[in-house]
This record gives sequence, C-alpha cells and structure tokens, in this order.
Amino acid sequence: MSLDLTSLEHLLDANCLLTDADSLAHYGKDWTNYYDVSPLAIAFPKTTEQVQAVILWANANQVAIVPSGGRTGLSGGAVAANGELVLSLDKMNKILDFNPAAKRLVCQAGVITEQIQQYAEEQNLYYPVDFASAGSSQIGGNIATNAGGIKVIKYGMTRDWILGLTVVTGSGEILNLNQGLVKNATGYDFRHLFIGSEGTLGIITEASIALCRKPENLTVLLLAIPNLDSLMPLLVAFQKEVDLTAYEFFSDLALSKVMAMHQMPSPVTERAPFYCLLEFDAISEGDLDKAFAVFESCMEQELIIDGAISQSQQQAEDLWKYREYISETISHHKPYKNDIAVTPEKISEFLLQVDDIVSSKYPEFEVVWFGHIGDGNLHLNILKPENYSAEEFVSECEKVSPKIFQLLNQLHGTISAEHGVGLLKKPYLHYSRSAHEIELMKAIKQAFDPNGIMNPGKLLN
Repeated sequence: MSLDLTSLEHLLDANCLLTDADSLAHYGKDWTNYYDVSPLAIAFPKTTEQVQAVILWANANQVAIVPSGGRTGLSGGAVAANGELVLSLDKMNKILDFNPAAKRLVCQAGVITEQIQQYAEEQNLYYPVDFASAGSSQIGGNIATNAGGIKVIKYGMTRDWILGLTVVTGSGEILNLNQGLVKNATGYDFRHLFIGSEGTLGIITEASIALCRKPENLTVLLLAIPNLDSLMPLLVAFQKEVDLTAYEFFSDLALSKVMAMHQMPSPVTERAPFYCLLEFDAISEGDLDKAFAVFESCMEQELIIDGAISQSQQQAEDLWKYREYISETISHHKPYKNDIAVTPEKISEFLLQVDDIVSSKYPEFEVVWFGHIGDGNLHLNILKPENYSAEEFVSECEKVSPKIFQLLNQLHGTISAEHGVGLLKKPYLHYSRSAHEIELMKAIKQAFDPNGIMNPGKLLN
C-alpha cells in the first residue's frame, strides 16, 4: 500500500517525522531485544492536538500505531515489527502546572520519571514510585503499564498516584479523565481503564499526579539470611515495629555478579544463600532502637546470619546499589525474564517450587532471583549460556514457562506483576485471566479503538 507520508508530516512540526534506518531501528524496539523491528516511520507530536491529528490520519489510512515512551519495557509492548507508525512522546516532555496546596503536579506524558522525582524534591515533596529505569522511563509508559517498583509495600503502584489523565482514544477523541479530582462519584472511571492498558485503547498525553510528604531519614538494612523460610518471619517481625518503605530480596548469585562487574566489596562479613534489603523511615531514635531490637531478636532465632545498616544517606544509597544494579549487571547475558507475583504469604512455597522446576529442567542454566518480596513480586532471570543462540535459548525457556504459569494459576498469582503483557506474555494471559474477562477486555478495546489501530497484537489477540 502506497502511503502519503507528506500529509502526515504536515500535521507535525518541522523535523518531527523520521524515516531513516537508524531511527527506525532505535525507536522500533524496547528492552526485550527479542524481536525484529520494521516500523513505517517515527512521529514526534508536541501537543495533544497533534496526537489527535496523527491518530485520525492513521485511521483514515488504516495504519497501526505503536506508542513509544522510554522503551524500557520488558514484554515487547513498544515493539513495532509490522510496518506500524511509532508515535514517540519524547517531545511532549514539559511539566505544565504545580499546585502546592493540593500537592498535585500536571505534566505531559513524555516527562522522564526521574524528572518528576527531582521536581517533587525541589518542592520538598516526594513522588514515591521508583524503579531501576526511572532515569530513562517516561511517565506515560509508567501509567500505561501501571509500573510498581521498589516502594510498593508502602506507597502502592503508579495507579495510586494518578489523579487525572488526558488521552486520545483510538478513534481520535480527546478525553479529560477525572481532571485531578480526589472525589468524583459519577460512574465509570475511564482513567483506570487507561492505566495498565499498554497503549491498546489510545495515547496518554497528560497526567495529573499526586505527591506526598518527603521521608525524613530513610534507613537501609541489608540482611544475609540462611534460607527462604526466613523471608516472611522477617517481614512480619519488622513490620510490627517500623514503617517499612521497601522489602527487597535477591540471591547470592545476583550479589556475586554485581560485586564482580562493579568491583564492589561484600556488604556483609558472612555471605549467605539469600539477602533481604529493608528500608524504613527512621523519624526518631526510637525507630532505630526498635529496628535494632528486631534485628537482635531475629539473629537469636537464626533468621539472620549477618547484616549491615546505613549510618548516612550516602551509605543507604550504597547499600541500595547491591539491589538496583542487578538488572543492568545481568543484561549482557540476555536473560529470559519472568515478572511474576503471588500473595506474600505464598512467596516461600512458590520460590522453592519454581526453583525446582527450572533447576531440574535446565541444570546448566544460571538462575538469578530478585524481587519486591514485600508485595509478592518476583523477578526470575534465566541467563543465556554463551553456546546458545538467542533463538535456541528463548525456545528452551518457553518450554518451561507454562509449568511456572500453571503453578501461578494454582496459587492465584499473576504472570505479569509490573512489566505488562505485551507480545512476550500474550500467549499466557489465560493463566491469569478467565476467558470471560478476556472477552470483556476485547469489548472495551473495541469501544475505544473500533478500527483496531492502537498497538495491535499486544496484550490481546
């Protein structure tokens, strides 16, 4: 089909439509790196109205659209593999408004997550949704996948901080959803349909975001633990006495790889099979005293082998590096990732069973575990051996995924806790959603995107 890209170019500002090979390759993919990409072009709108114009053009010309934010996704949700038009939000990167009394910020969808965090800091406030890719991910993508991260145990998901959205639907309608209201009891809240929709209903162009009080003295404990059975007793013990903002977990293999790549010393004197990282807001000396008392009690119960505690903000940041550097460190192994979750009380049982499945099926594969254990979210990373091609490795890993997902189904867990479904998890959606739920989702997509142009092939068949 011959397309008049000149007519599309006229809808945008100068130099805002790219078709060169380097741009197509760069903007046509995300962090999965599993898929060949072949976009038609890359469009860079600067306003909601330009987004609307592009979507109307796409409908008229029967062209599919793939939304593109920071492209840090790990499920293929931003992959353009079949001649789609990539709609990049890179140039919609402005903070538009701030209301200090309401602790509310309004911004365009292309603003980098870290920029929002820094802006909140300048106002002596806090945006608590945080994760390793905050320096490159965009808020629109965070919203479209309902991103979680490391502080969910206290602050919840992205969904909990979105007061309103401006969106352009797949049919080209501009909707202002909830308009920043805290209370609005007027029927269906379409804002929440777009949160987590992975760009299949339309394009998020602006967001109204809630901020909160800034923590006063975030303190970090890194604990070496003897086995997985320590995970929940430790969580319960510390939660009774201190206000945890994070409770993370990683294996000794993960720690070893971080230490080797970044030339970092061991954070503890005595190494262990697994580690927990706890963060809490130590507002008073009493909070620290309570934390030390819990630590000593857990040592006596042999739930902990060794530990380290931060004495300053810099030390807290340094301890976090052992956890935050894991994804970057293992990325060159091209890991096969599973972002999965069960309710926290089932974590130990689930971990043990999945570890048995993977180790029995692939004893030669290295498996790196880490995750947000406080909210039940685990990241299973199977590392690609050098003697496997990418295709052979993915094919082997896909053989074991149904076994893991069947176990998740039995434990009423989810195949994707925070990375979304995209292309990678789409074949397995039925393990987490019933057939009737999937049909209802398809009906919702049809209502917002009647011509099926928005991110086709992602999330739903």
